[in-house]
Amino acid sequence: MEPHVVTALKEWKTEIHTLLEHIDQEYEETRSDLQVYTYKYNITKQVVQSTVNEEIIRNIREQYQKQFESKFNDLKGSIKELEERKKVYQMFIDKIDKVLEKGDERSPSIQAETY
Repeated sequence: MEPHVVTALKEWKTEIHTLLEHIDQEYEETRSDLQVYTYKYNITKQVVQSTVNEEIIRNIREQYQKQFESKFNDLKGSIKELEERKKVYQMFIDKIDKVLEKGDERSPSIQAETY
């Protein structure tokens, strides 16, 4: 493989690694928030289940449970999206690595035929 192609692919791989690092940071922050809201939502749910007074239940649901459930569901959706993004960008890295490995094994004349 020609040196300028190898250089370009390596630069692209570095760029994608940087994107993956940002996704990983966002994933960890979201995962932490999800942990908090999982506890808040589950605790609120348990309290509501253990409460008999309908007025108190209604107040708890309005004040806490609806908000916690909404945030919990939003964060779960965000986690799934981030996992998908991580998977896609990791595929880029894997494909670039494969091309670079094959490029080392092939002669330039064989490579010209594949493009």
